[in-house]
Amino acid sequence: MVNFVRLLYYLASAMRRLYWDENKLRKYQRKRLRAVVRYAYDNVPFYHKKFREAGIRPDDIRCLDDLPKLPLVRKSELRQVPPRQRVSVEFDVNKLKVVRTSGSTGEPFTTYISGCEDEWRKAIYMRANISCGQKPRDKWVVITAPHHFYDTTSFQRRLGIYAQTCISVFNSVERQIELVSKAKPDILDGYSGALFLIARELDRCGLNSVNPRIVFGTADLIDEASRRFMENVFGAPYLDQFGCAEVDRSAWQCPERVGYHMDVDSVIMEFVDESGETVSAGERGEIVYTSLFNYAMPLIRYAVGDIGVPSEDTCPCGRKLPLMNVVEGRRDSFLVLPDGRLISPMAFRNALGVFFDKIVQYRIVQKRVDLFEIFVRLKDGVDGGVFENEIVGHVRRVLGFGDDVRVVVNLVDELPLSKTGKLRAVVSEVEV
Repeated sequence: MVNFVRLLYYLASAMRRLYWDENKLRKYQRKRLRAVVRYAYDNVPFYHKKFREAGIRPDDIRCLDDLPKLPLVRKSELRQVPPRQRVSVEFDVNKLKVVRTSGSTGEPFTTYISGCEDEWRKAIYMRANISCGQKPRDKWVVITAPHHFYDTTSFQRRLGIYAQTCISVFNSVERQIELVSKAKPDILDGYSGALFLIARELDRCGLNSVNPRIVFGTADLIDEASRRFMENVFGAPYLDQFGCAEVDRSAWQCPERVGYHMDVDSVIMEFVDESGETVSAGERGEIVYTSLFNYAMPLIRYAVGDIGVPSEDTCPCGRKLPLMNVVEGRRDSFLVLPDGRLISPMAFRNALGVFFDKIVQYRIVQKRVDLFEIFVRLKDGVDGGVFENEIVGHVRRVLGFGDDVRVVVNLVDELPLSKTGKLRAVVSEVEV
């Protein structure tokens, strides 16, 4: 049950922090950083062991500049740790909210959050939308995966306040257009790839039935040409939002679009080079998160593999949150079918979501327009023959593949990393 009084308090406080000066914001970060590091050391077996092995005690971390003293933590490492070891001893894992990532790097992962932390995430999420002009009673339509359909509570729906109308990314583009047109949204939100496909079909058919005031995109990185195309078709500004499932929203564009405002009052973002050293403004670096609100399952120096560029620019909007420029991260290519239909990699990844309890790693490779190969490393004890039949049937059904499309499953012992060190989950060898 969402505590709306607490959520509104979090939201009001977060809105005020947008205009704090750098010194006040840094003081706030230091206080929360020291608290979460101390808590993790005292209550989370994984971090207690990690800190001791590094010869670090909580008192050694006094400010942001001390963070590099701590070792990086990656998803591949955390996935080897039982939930009871990475969740605070003060929480019952079975009573926490489960947050699953669809695995853009091919490694499905589960995090756990408390009710308070869920409300904090919602407040930070809504802060960006409100800052960009979303109003409480705007009609808000989101193209997303079905597991997000319950993010809006029944209480919100009854009041009609910041209430999402969700449309499945698995629906055909034609069906999505039908539902979006019927809803007449003020705010059109969702996976950027899905929004692009809607715009493409509207333009192809000469339709003008979707006219939102604002378009928010996430999950898939969209190039500038595609952004301009969507803005032209929808007749509304397109604003990109960035983050990952583990920490939720971490950066977002305001209408000025000078860069991405980083939510550093919620998540500290470092940018490091291949040797782990902090890069300078204007240089590319891997993004490393330290959550300032996760206590049930802390995430400290969590390297996600996405690449960004910290910026020293200031935004003319007047908000004081520091800026970044996204270079790489959700850079997947669209997948094309024999009938010319395009599907987003995010849709394919979500189609595999029901199998994440059986999968260690996976990779989807489109070899030809009519051939998809799914490379899968299964967990111990999973029957490979049964799994192959299940996943092929499920993928064909959910994504609407016709008989002219082949889906081949390859069971492997290991999936190699790319030259950049990332394990890409979706790879297309077909030009769109």
